[in-house]
Amino acid sequence: MGHWFSRNIVEPGKLPLFLALTAFVVTFLVTRTITRLIRAGKGPFRNVSSGGLHIHHVVPGVVLSVLGGFGAVASGRHGVGAAGFAVVFGVGAGLVLDEFALILHLDDVYWTDAGRKSVEAVVLTATLVLLVLTGFSPLGVNDMSAQERQDRTTFILTLAVNFLFVLMTLVKGKIRLAVFGTFVPFIAIIGAVRLARPGSWWARRFYSRRHRARARSRIRAYRHDKRWTRVRRRFQDLIGGFQERVPGRGGSTSSS
Repeated sequence: MGHWFSRNIVEPGKLPLFLALTAFVVTFLVTRTITRLIRAGKGPFRNVSSGGLHIHHVVPGVVLSVLGGFGAVASGRHGVGAAGFAVVFGVGAGLVLDEFALILHLDDVYWTDAGRKSVEAVVLTATLVLLVLTGFSPLGVNDMSAQERQDRTTFILTLAVNFLFVLMTLVKGKIRLAVFGTFVPFIAIIGAVRLARPGSWWARRFYSRRHRARARSRIRAYRHDKRWTRVRRRFQDLIGGFQERVPGRGGSTSSS
């Protein structure tokens, strides 16, 4: 294990990325644990306020992200400084994305159904960083051989075709699949060739007069959401803790 870690993480200069990802995940899990304890009125933790103003943990998160980001850029990929700033950035990013829904809605929706977007943002971010850490390259060009990389025509064509599939998947309203399609070669083909989701740009542009396609799109989206939404919400609840609020306990909906 130590040899693998040294060969695949330390030597290629990926240690800062590994530390940032670890700090990001640990910070998110610790923060969620603390906020759940505050919400339940257990433990020594309390919300942080100043002059009656509740300080959300996104505030120190932004500060740490800025410090860690600029420090990491200045430090390069090797050395103690790079590792330290990577940890600082990971902690800051974990605090910020834990309140992603608050930033998106400009409202304290931490324990509401809309707050699930924070958990989804964290899981998606961690997954994509893990893909990069394990060697996947954006737009799925990591599987090309050295000879193919020397052939600029093949390289550019592969990049362009995969980008086209990703773009089509995106405008069809399948954002998660489009994001993963930028890393996993040609997985976006699935989203590009299938029917668009209702309300997407593609559906509004091309299904307005195609009543049968519009109806099939709605039925397919309904069946997909019915099958997977409950599973996704259970997973989000397991991580984020979206249980019913206990009246009169836990103070604000979020902690610092």
